[in-house]
Amino acid sequence: QVQLVESGGGLVQAAGSLRLSCAGSGRTFSENNMAWFRQAPGKDREFVAATSWNGGVTYYADSVKGRFTISRDNAKNTVYLQMSSLKPEDTAVYYCAADLRFRSFVARDQSEYDYWGQGSQVTVSS
Repeated sequence: QVQLVESGGGLVQAAGSLRLSCAGSGRTFSENNMAWFRQAPGKDREFVAATSWNGGVTYYADSVKGRFTISRDNAKNTVYLQMSSLKPEDTAVYYCAADLRFRSFVARDQSEYDYWGQGSQVTVSS
């Protein structure tokens, strides 16, 4: 069974840091672009960050640029999201996703992603 499993979420104070992990199983994702999205209560799911298959290209939402870093370790079939200087408005369920198609670009639209994890709750207190 192919799965993406997020971990590392939790409760943190504003200005703190957390690192989310997304471990793939059932198949390798080392040749696939990967991304993180998030959904806050009462809001639509939104793009956070994405990386190309080799980590050479990364994109970030303006709201997290300079504070979040996406990275990957293909040997471990794992993608990370390092979050620093967290704000209460970063509170959301964070999802990782895999794009199974081979593209010349890194997608930022959630409709382009095929596999999704179950989500990890991040709560930032003020």
